[in-house]
Amino acid sequence: MSPFNRFEDYGPPVRVEGGLRARSTRGAIGQSWWSRRFVEVLESFALGSRLTRGRAYARRGQVLRLDVSPGEVTAEVQGSRPRPYPVRIGLAAYPEKVWRRLESELAGQAFFSARLLAGDLPAELEELFAEAGAPLFPAEIGELDQRCGCPDFAVPCKHLAATFYLLAEAFDADPFHLLHWRGRSRTELLDRLRTLRAADTGSLGGAGGPGGAAGAEAVPNAGPEPAGTTGVPVVGAARALAGLPPVEADAEPDRFWLSPVALPDRPPTLATGPELLLRQLGSPGAGIGGPGLAERLRRAYREFGRGEAASPREFGRGEAAGER
Repeated sequence: MSPFNRFEDYGPPVRVEGGLRARSTRGAIGQSWWSRRFVEVLESFALGSRLTRGRAYARRGQVLRLDVSPGEVTAEVQGSRPRPYPVRIGLAAYPEKVWRRLESELAGQAFFSARLLAGDLPAELEELFAEAGAPLFPAEIGELDQRCGCPDFAVPCKHLAATFYLLAEAFDADPFHLLHWRGRSRTELLDRLRTLRAADTGSLGGAGGPGGAAGAEAVPNAGPEPAGTTGVPVVGAARALAGLPPVEADAEPDRFWLSPVALPDRPPTLATGPELLLRQLGSPGAGIGGPGLAERLRRAYREFGRGEAASPREFGRGEAAGER
């Protein structure tokens, strides 16, 4: 008998109370784009029925504990033996130098800063990380260091697979778990973004910052900090426009309001990559390849976009080898 199959005769898992039960009772697991992408990546590795058995474990509540920390996820999964199995899934956390570069990129675009500070991960975040050489998701199964204390030789075993699915739902509940796994906690990231954004805002007013003398000189006719009727210094647009002559009631319509600073000829646009259509369409049905097909197409589009894709024949050979 093959050593890869002989452990399947241990019987059903020991039923537990109070386990972490998947919220999804049927169908796909994952609601947010980042959670679905994580599952798509896993299923694109062609792991077969091992993921199916793990999904059943996740829905039965066999995972007793799940913790996310930089570089690793640890869990305990109850199998058919009396004691639960320890599980560890390692994924390289990015070093401080890489995170500093990423934070600078994020803080430099108000779109990303606003969404992250609101507790959301915009879909464009994946492209930004990829362009910085720090992809959010693993590209190959070998990037995941998978270990389980069970006697099954298969990797991943159903206990590891159950942990993967519970991890995907943990990403649904708190998207910052994904970034924490890569090395940055929610508190650290948001504090850093606030600091960088404040520094950028202060630099607009010069070395003295918004409230200093240099800041006052940067705004024509603004003068020192003006005070309102309550004695509280006026800030923001009121301060920027303080000292400008009042608009007469009979002023020409096209001169009713003039911006104190030059405006761009056209509003800024957010560049999107070739994966936008895949994100909008969602995962294809099982009859045409399921989530794994979407992930393979996504990788192909990236290669085509870089102009480094192999020929169709070579790409087909690579896909066939990956599916084996």
